[in-house]
Amino acid sequence: MVIVDLALREQANTIIQKAIQAVLPDEAVVRALTGKTFPGRVLLVAAGKAAWQMAKAAKACLGNRIEKGVIVTKYHHIKGDLENIACYEAGHPIPDENGFAATQAALDLTADLTAEDTVLFLLSGGGSALFEKPLIPGEELQNITTQLLACGADIVEINTIRKRLSAVKGGRFALHCAPAQVFSVVLSDVIGDPLDMIASGPAYPDGSTCEQATAIVKKYNLQLSNGAMELLGQETPKELPNVQTEVSGSVSQLCAAAANACKDLGYTPVILTDRLCCEAREAGQYLADVLQSHRDSEKSLAFLAGGETVVKLTDSGLGGRNQELALAAAEGIRDLPGAAVFSVGSDGTDGPTDAAGGYVDYQTATALQEQGIVISQVLQNNDAYHALQAVNGLVITGPTGTNVNDVAVALLRR
Repeated sequence: MVIVDLALREQANTIIQKAIQAVLPDEAVVRALTGKTFPGRVLLVAAGKAAWQMAKAAKACLGNRIEKGVIVTKYHHIKGDLENIACYEAGHPIPDENGFAATQAALDLTADLTAEDTVLFLLSGGGSALFEKPLIPGEELQNITTQLLACGADIVEINTIRKRLSAVKGGRFALHCAPAQVFSVVLSDVIGDPLDMIASGPAYPDGSTCEQATAIVKKYNLQLSNGAMELLGQETPKELPNVQTEVSGSVSQLCAAAANACKDLGYTPVILTDRLCCEAREAGQYLADVLQSHRDSEKSLAFLAGGETVVKLTDSGLGGRNQELALAAAEGIRDLPGAAVFSVGSDGTDGPTDAAGGYVDYQTATALQEQGIVISQVLQNNDAYHALQAVNGLVITGPTGTNVNDVAVALLRR
């Protein structure tokens, strides 16, 4: 069944497109590199969902100054060959052998450097899974990652654990590159831009502690081997004098761009937060409540929230946090004319699906009911993908080339 209010859906599509276009990394990478001079050899390493896009921009800026490079990104995110740069695709959010091999290639490339050399390190979200040389068996790391993703832990808690089980996270990659200088350009996907947590901070001093890591294990009752627990007790680098870092994009920019797109369509935008961090379904219900509280407004309103919600898995359905957020809002805006809620991941992928997120409006709950689909049961089964698919509520963009968290928008058209 197709959602009837196609005009409202088209407005949502326009907002999504303009917001993502505004945070593509190309200009930001060029801006970070313009005017920079690097002595000696320049070697490029790029990791994360936006790695190919960032490397392409760096090549356009520096050209042949980049001697060689290695890229590791998510499957289906490579958009072509780049001269003298080896491109790898690997598993996300669960690391796999292809990611381990790509990371080893990056370590080989950056071995035995001199103080005159520079490693241009381009980092974006997803790097925690993609850029990895585990200090425990790969199968065990995959199991621990699965536990972390399912337990409801936030990204800071997850990365506090992951960086201690890795030979490249928590500043260890920069330590490996020494005495060469590391110039790091970072596309932030972590709320507040904590540089030691973005992709688990391969080239930034680690601000977390062993005590914090142990507390997270106890908090979520994680099952770790004795070897993994011993690694949690080994401290990570706290000083890295060979690193310079610039942040080239963040969720605050994504929210601002989405707000501007809403304004262009005649809405009065209100950015509620760019630090959203709660369960996805709670965020969806909250945005529905916000719209209901303004149901008597005479002007069109848009409420925006950026950040990264979490999903606590209770079943094996198909979906992602943005799809679950949108679906959770559907009942709350039922029969509120002109109301819509949508949420998307800026990277174009939401969970293990081909969707970037989800869209619902004031007619979605009724449309689902007519098909015998019970929203509460779908949420319990973590199966938002199939429910939204049934009512044309999936947002599909394909890989975007950027990754700066998520943005959720609640519209009230008047």
